[in-house]
Amino acid sequence: MSNIKKAMILAAGRGERMRPLTDSMPKPLLKVDGKALIEYHIEALKDAGIKDILINTSWLGDIIPEYLGDGGYWKVNLTFSHEETALETAGGIRQALNFFGDEPFVVVNGDIWTDFDYSILNKPKAKAHLVLVPNPEQHPNGDFGLDNGSVLSQAETQYTFSGIGVYQPEIFQDLELNSPAPLAPILRKLMSEQEVTGQLFQGEWRDIGTPERLEALNKEFLKPMKTINFDFKSTNDKSEPGSGENS
Repeated sequence: MSNIKKAMILAAGRGERMRPLTDSMPKPLLKVDGKALIEYHIEALKDAGIKDILINTSWLGDIIPEYLGDGGYWKVNLTFSHEETALETAGGIRQALNFFGDEPFVVVNGDIWTDFDYSILNKPKAKAHLVLVPNPEQHPNGDFGLDNGSVLSQAETQYTFSGIGVYQPEIFQDLELNSPAPLAPILRKLMSEQEVTGQLFQGEWRDIGTPERLEALNKEFLKPMKTINFDFKSTNDKSEPGSGENS
């Protein structure tokens, strides 16, 4: 189990690249194998012992709370932070910062699909800890480097930021409340101060950024399972050990 107790799922984005699917449905509620993307995160966080979860909303913001309720179905506690205008990642975290008190917390993008095990995340010694992944086809140049557990702004080998991180609340305390603020400049400044650690995750991870990627992932769930074809005739012809056929 993780020793982190609270998490935030980012669900406020408009999802422009997912249109027309997101014209009437928030992106985190789009379904993979019959289940909303955000449900996978809730279940995985709960399995790691993280049961106090805040979800920020903006575009079609009333639909997500109506769909998820208070979290009782998953035996977690869901809280919602609505943004009249989307505040970007850091701005959204700043608005909800009181929820986390003075303890570090997990943040995960609501529009990714992954089998990442959150139980391996623990309170970081640095101010931030990022989960990186190998670069997908649509993002070949990556975002950050990784050297002996430290995340670098630039390196010879770059990896992609997965959208999963652990942050100390102090990172966001000086941001202006209710003002849009991106996360990347904050992270790069912390990297220059050697205050960002990281790990490389090589399991299943997808950025569901376009309708085509969503369709491709759903098709993977429809692939038939591989089976082994037994030659029952040959099997039945074999003698049982100790049958005495050759005696």
